[in-house]
Amino acid sequence: MRCRLFCGFALVLGAMQAGAAFAQAYPAKPLRLILNVTSGAVGDVVMRSAAQELARQMGQPWVVENQGGGNFVIGANACKRAAPDGYTVCMTNLAAMSLNPFVVSGLSYDPEKDFTPITNLFSQMTGLVAGGSVPANSVAELQALAVAKPGTLNFGTLGVASNADILRAWLGERWKTSMIGVPYKGMPPIVNDLLSGQIHVSWTAIGAAASHARAGKLKILVINTVVRAKRLPDVPTFEEAGLSEYPGLVWWGMVGPAGIAEPIVRRINAEVVRLFKDAKFGEFLDAQFVEPLAGTPEQFAAFMKMDRERVGQLVKKINIPRQ
Repeated sequence: MRCRLFCGFALVLGAMQAGAAFAQAYPAKPLRLILNVTSGAVGDVVMRSAAQELARQMGQPWVVENQGGGNFVIGANACKRAAPDGYTVCMTNLAAMSLNPFVVSGLSYDPEKDFTPITNLFSQMTGLVAGGSVPANSVAELQALAVAKPGTLNFGTLGVASNADILRAWLGERWKTSMIGVPYKGMPPIVNDLLSGQIHVSWTAIGAAASHARAGKLKILVINTVVRAKRLPDVPTFEEAGLSEYPGLVWWGMVGPAGIAEPIVRRINAEVVRLFKDAKFGEFLDAQFVEPLAGTPEQFAAFMKMDRERVGQLVKKINIPRQ
């Protein structure tokens, strides 16, 4: 009996010590960071800078790999297929983890079973942005224009049933009109076509639109924040514009393939949280119009579950068909 107890304790202690030693030796080679966005997107800008800082903190390069497009399915699949050895981590977001399970037929990954939660990263300030030549300077004026000319306004999206496309459908239902969804593979080409007048409006990252708005080339009509942004004091919030029923939080997080050893998850988490709580890096994030959200793996897992339930209710309410 004593032997069984002692031997069992020794095995557990040995496993703990081995895990701790492994975590201390980690990383022994470069890490691969899969980004589920195209080059130049706000998330790409943020995480490339983060990768440089994390490389300095951990003593190994972080090699960035863009796997954007496909309504974020491409990046999720690349992450799912990676070896769970702790040397591949991936950026994920609301669309990949909360929205796609309800709108993509035959989804090739399970958001709960195929990934290891590491940490939430940041929320991204987004908003309705119109081209400079669009005769609307507020949400109310955009509504009046859409109602007066149904089916004539081109609304840039990241594909059918993407975040922006759902907002387009929601606004159309609310305003009893329609706007044409125009799909793109990434946010930078959306902004380019807003500037050129190829499309009239989109729901886009404010970090990608702010400089153009300051130059008078784009119009930020509303943002998805609780209070007005210090950098955009004249732009109303969703609530002020009468759109409070729409859940506008756009979040980004970090996961790995399922099965990464817990000591490695803890090490990566600690390094990312340390960076995202750094004052200097926080200033950089603020300049990109994003807010840090880094926390524990458990908090992130619970957050994703709650968010998936929230988005599922919205999809059901708007009656968005699976694609």
